[in-house]
Amino acid sequence: MHSCTILQDADNYQPDTLDLNTDAKAAAYWFPCFRELVIKQAKQAASSQADDATAEQRAAQFQAAYLQQLDDYQNNISGNSGKVVLGTSELLKLNETMLRRFGFADPWLRQKQQENALAKARLKQRLQEIDAIADEDARWTELVRGVLAGNMFDWGAQAIASILEQDSNFGLHAALDRIEERPWLLDNLDAWLQRLRRPSPHKCAAIFVDNSGVDVVLGILPFARELLRRGTKVLLCANSEPSLNDVTSRELSVLLDDCACQCSILESAWRSNRLLVYANGQSGPCLDMRTLPLDLCDAITANETDLLVIEGMGRALHTNLNAHFNCETLKLAVIKNRWLAKYLGGDKMFAVICKYEHS
Repeated sequence: MHSCTILQDADNYQPDTLDLNTDAKAAAYWFPCFRELVIKQAKQAASSQADDATAEQRAAQFQAAYLQQLDDYQNNISGNSGKVVLGTSELLKLNETMLRRFGFADPWLRQKQQENALAKARLKQRLQEIDAIADEDARWTELVRGVLAGNMFDWGAQAIASILEQDSNFGLHAALDRIEERPWLLDNLDAWLQRLRRPSPHKCAAIFVDNSGVDVVLGILPFARELLRRGTKVLLCANSEPSLNDVTSRELSVLLDDCACQCSILESAWRSNRLLVYANGQSGPCLDMRTLPLDLCDAITANETDLLVIEGMGRALHTNLNAHFNCETLKLAVIKNRWLAKYLGGDKMFAVICKYEHS
């Protein structure tokens, strides 16, 4: 494990926002949630290998093993309270660990491929929409809203999965209409816009991305492109291993090969290594900065990274919401869970977190 230089206090860094071992209300909500989630995951796992006669049995074994471990965690709360942090990140990662154990390496692969193909076909239009906005504040506001709307496309969130299952035409513009109107639940957008008015661009931005498809292609890439246009080098950091419909670093590299040819800014940066892709060392949908690979840590240091962008519920809400870093940080997420929105002081589904922090 390598502690990255962007951690303000590596020894006391605690990524998890919730601790189910000490927060009884959180435990009472999340344990039943994960018991429901695993049923859906087992169905997805079996259907992803429908041509394998053993898939149904292995999916049932996965479900049973996950539920057994979940029971163990819950039964040991009294003994572990105050000693061991049990975050939702552990239960999310457990899902991926158990899937792999029973032979389901990437149950959402076909879904990711389909969504990437659809999003790539709409990238040029989205970039044209962005470029048509002459006012810089308005353009950056739309870019941030685009990241947030893109983050809606998360098959791990039941509220979103229901929308996507019922409406195959649900796209970025429909998602833009769904997210909370400003002022957002946590709204530091004005401070971010004020920073961008300064003449000095960031040297290097490390962007920790989330979902495949609309999220990374139509949300993150236009945002990264605008940073590149300002003269900022960009490191796109994606999962090392599959998790739900999150994009992996290998998939993202292929996507950029396909997407860069649609835009001269992206193409130039991709070919000249001003836009780079790194694996983030994660095998689940959350983010623990203590487990970043050495090559990513070295790149963050060597490029004098002075902007950290963390996107998505797993990486910016379940983990890292309260973490402090040695550089400017922008945390962006749409809350796709009403309990979590209320926990954070809101009362709306699809409430927005836009948290900008100075170093």
